[in-house]
Amino acid sequence: MSDRSEVLKAINKLFEKREPWQIISMTASSVLVAVWAHSLYNAKETPTTRLRKQFFRWLRYIPFVQRKIDEKMDEIKRDFKRDVAKRLDGVPIRREIPEVGFTPEAVAEEILDLINLGSYDWRGGNVSGAVYHLDQDIVDVACAAYAATAYTNPLHADVFPGVNKMEAEIVRMAVNLFHGDDECCGTVTTGGTESIMMACKAFRDLAYDRGISNPQMILPTTAHTAFDKAAQYLGISVVTVPVSSDTLTVNVDDVRRAICRRTCMIVGSAPNFPYGTMDDISALSDLAVEYGIPLHVDACLGGFLAAFMPAAGYPVPPFDFRLPGVCSMSADTHKYGFAPKGTSVVLYRKPEYRHCQYTVTTDWPGGVYGSPTVNGSRAGGLIAACWATMMYVGRERYVRMAREVLQTTKYIERELRSIDGIYIFGKPATSVIAFGSNKFDIFKLADHLHKKGWSLNTLQFPSGVHICVTHTHTRDGVAARFVSEVRDATRACLAEGSEPVQGKMAIYGVAQSIPDRSLVSDITKHFIDSLYYLPTPEDKVEKDIEK
Repeated sequence: MSDRSEVLKAINKLFEKREPWQIISMTASSVLVAVWAHSLYNAKETPTTRLRKQFFRWLRYIPFVQRKIDEKMDEIKRDFKRDVAKRLDGVPIRREIPEVGFTPEAVAEEILDLINLGSYDWRGGNVSGAVYHLDQDIVDVACAAYAATAYTNPLHADVFPGVNKMEAEIVRMAVNLFHGDDECCGTVTTGGTESIMMACKAFRDLAYDRGISNPQMILPTTAHTAFDKAAQYLGISVVTVPVSSDTLTVNVDDVRRAICRRTCMIVGSAPNFPYGTMDDISALSDLAVEYGIPLHVDACLGGFLAAFMPAAGYPVPPFDFRLPGVCSMSADTHKYGFAPKGTSVVLYRKPEYRHCQYTVTTDWPGGVYGSPTVNGSRAGGLIAACWATMMYVGRERYVRMAREVLQTTKYIERELRSIDGIYIFGKPATSVIAFGSNKFDIFKLADHLHKKGWSLNTLQFPSGVHICVTHTHTRDGVAARFVSEVRDATRACLAEGSEPVQGKMAIYGVAQSIPDRSLVSDITKHFIDSLYYLPTPEDKVEKDIEK
């Protein structure tokens, strides 16, 4: 008797003494269980994550809990608005278009006043990242290029073919810089986030073409949050893989275990933002080739530095198209490419991938519409300014500036390692140095440095601080001043012992200890709201009362 007959016999025996309603109920229940199991397998979040979120959602239904949360949120919103009011104290607030336009001189004067409102001396090198150079000759060339092309739009290729040529040349120069071949291609975007989103969109659509209806991507926990943003926008599931506690690089064996039929892409960082360490891109490339899955290398932060490191005398492991598994890369021209904000490039090994990035509409009454990136109209001025910067700086100067940044980074790293009370996370690969402490709250040190005028990046899980060294830090005395003030601040923290940090820096420690992450999300949304807030006369009254 065949296996099929045995199965049918077993099924018939199971149902032979049952009522019709029982058979219907059992069949329906089996279908429902199968549907539930399928949805569980294909869900964008793990069961643990969903249960945790549901628990805290139910908790908010308790009136007492919700009332306490509302009271605290109202207090936080008031604090955010109060901070804005203090920053803009004495500054004219514009709510209407002026009846009579300002003179050019008045416009320029007010812009300068607004630029100087911040608390940090970014021109003096007191800021981590953000401003990547202050060489006036480069600024002048880029601004002149932007001024000449400010109203151009590469969407209209027949009107502005020269802008399209400049974009194509930026892409080709970047492809060659990262050792791509003639088939490699890409586009210019408005920044690293858009470059990352475009790569995710391309490989999501490629997965759709291959019959995967619910794709997921594998990320190290240190991958830039832009990948999570892309997942939210594009409906991609995310599987996060831990990094080694020693090297702060992704565990390749865990990546292998995470691969499944739904995997549409693997991500590696070169380097990552939090710690500045570089994942083992070569090992990830081998995995990508073995399983036939695209590997995206996020080199947004340090790509245009790492590319020149060998010529500058600082070896770096291969991380680009020399590795066969690397199918795409993202790198920011507005960081160590020294172009104005905001431009970046997303690059692909072959045109098939770039085609998946495009958005094409064929049945619109306005005509056939195709767009390479998120935007329709794009700023031709930014493309021209980026092109002008790359042409003006040239390879020799890029190498020289990279050497200066790396020399400064190595000096700061060496000096920080000699300070008792703090330690360096992993091995910095390019220009980011992250440090923490086992002897005191590291946010206390950040607070001391903040009071001395330094703006650093704070980290969580675990707590830490990092400085992203830019060309502004290579100016005479800046790096030595930073090291000296870190040493003084560390000495003060050791003397204070376990005394908790006070003020705004305490928020960073509290935020990572809140189990309900939706509360942290709500606080962040209120903070973003405050960036659009314009103080009212009532704020002035409240401030006077405080005084």
